[in-house]
Amino acid sequence: MYSLRTHLLPTLLPTTSLFLLLALLLFLPLNLLPTTTTKSPQATPHFHVRRHLQVAHSTCQGTLYPDLCVSTLASFPNLASKSVPQMISSTVNLTAAQARAASSSCSGLRRRLAAKLGPLERRALDDCLELLADTVGEFSNAISDLSCKNGPTAPAAHFHDLQTLLSGAMTNQYTCLDGFAYSKQNVRQAIERSLVNISHHVSNSLVMLKKLPGVKGRPSGSPAAEVFPEYGRMRDGFPSWVSPKDRRLLQAPVSAIKYNVTVAQDGTGNFTTVSAAVAAAPNASTTRFVIYIKAGAYFENVEVDSKKPMIMFLGDGIGKTWIKGNRSVVDGWTTFRSATVAAVGSGFIAKGISFENYAGPSKHQAVAFRSGSDLSAFYGCSFIGYQDTLYVHSLRQFYRECDIYGTIDFIFGNAAVVFQNCSLYARKPNDNQQNIFTAQGREDPNQNTGISILHCKVAAAADLIAVKSSFKTYLGRPWKEYSRTVYMLSNIEDLVDPAGWLEWNGTFALSTLYYGEYMNRGLGSNTSARVTWPGYRVITNVTEATQFTVAPFIQGNDWLNGTTIPYYPGLN
Repeated sequence: MYSLRTHLLPTLLPTTSLFLLLALLLFLPLNLLPTTTTKSPQATPHFHVRRHLQVAHSTCQGTLYPDLCVSTLASFPNLASKSVPQMISSTVNLTAAQARAASSSCSGLRRRLAAKLGPLERRALDDCLELLADTVGEFSNAISDLSCKNGPTAPAAHFHDLQTLLSGAMTNQYTCLDGFAYSKQNVRQAIERSLVNISHHVSNSLVMLKKLPGVKGRPSGSPAAEVFPEYGRMRDGFPSWVSPKDRRLLQAPVSAIKYNVTVAQDGTGNFTTVSAAVAAAPNASTTRFVIYIKAGAYFENVEVDSKKPMIMFLGDGIGKTWIKGNRSVVDGWTTFRSATVAAVGSGFIAKGISFENYAGPSKHQAVAFRSGSDLSAFYGCSFIGYQDTLYVHSLRQFYRECDIYGTIDFIFGNAAVVFQNCSLYARKPNDNQQNIFTAQGREDPNQNTGISILHCKVAAAADLIAVKSSFKTYLGRPWKEYSRTVYMLSNIEDLVDPAGWLEWNGTFALSTLYYGEYMNRGLGSNTSARVTWPGYRVITNVTEATQFTVAPFIQGNDWLNGTTIPYYPGLN
């Protein structure tokens, strides 16, 4: 794992001559601007300028990048007549144009420097192109939600969806930059400023979302006031976003499930590779497409891209149906592209499959599975690797009764994700390594992301048991500045170091992270010798703990009901 943090001044937007006057007035404190209104029906141009700026400053209050926010809003005509949803929509639309421009820049670099770029740089630019395309799609969906008018379709009713879309869009920018972490060329510097500017616009938009009419305000000053409010209600053991039909699919035996196509190595199915079956799935489907993957080991790298929503992988069970690969950063792949299986198409679900990256502990980052699929769910699956096994990249995800094996940062990413009744196993690392279960990557305090581990087992894998005293093992460390992870009602075995958590680099993120433990058990759950960082806490309040559950955190009741994965909405 690695961390890229950039502090750049925002780029002011090109604008009209009218905005030049507005920009000059930005340097005047608001208390020096006249605040009384004129009774004249013909308001002066100076009044309109003042009113324009007052609206911009008021709307931008609380943003992390207020200068960029004000200059952006002030560039929009007739700002005082715009509603909050319209102002956010205009900002997102402008940012989408910047994302398309950044994509063109990446394409141009890829073309102009083709002879000079190494495999890593080419793959990193390919990652950026994919991530920017996903970003534009997320912006488009956000604009659609913001354009809704009344009642259940009003923008406030889509608040959690909007938070998720914008949080994912921001994560995409930093994932693009992270792909150049091991590059010795200067490609990252050529695109960094534009991507950071995009992420700053998104950060400001996330703050403005909280001002949508109908969105309940949250008390300020307390982390408990805003921790994981996005995960949703639970129903019958699943977040509600798993539909009843999908829930039945996940709970039913293989013999009772009707599937669309079959993958079998022996030629008895429709396809012999999983990738071929994915390619045959319809684009932009609104109905579930089930791919039954018969028992066997499939050595391939599989990608379910954003054009392929509503896909289900159905296997014969953990240890029976395997999908295996061995890409790693040592071999010139980015962490993002090293995944044996990657799912981006929304609504992806999987049952009864083992996903593995067998590159080994010496190959560093080597992902077994990456999910950037919103409302994705996994039931009875295993994820096997060493460093960076499971990349919970972005958006909303749910894992039930799954096994995850690894060494360093082996559950990582910036999704809003709940692990329920799962088993997390630390493996034997190299002699000079240590084990860290999680590395959560929240970059901004307004993102609705984090890792929630509920009713799980935290233990040593078979190869570590005999030598676990030779290696230090930690619950997590902060990959990004606002890293957020909780362990609740879980069985933590004695392999975990008494300190519990590990620094990333000195004091980085120790005051801005949110790490919590709530009513865990087992020899490794004793919190008396835990770290004393400002951002760490032993959770004692049931209300605070409940915010990390499937219902309020991932809106699970809105989507999990359809997957047939069992789940419970709260702590029990």
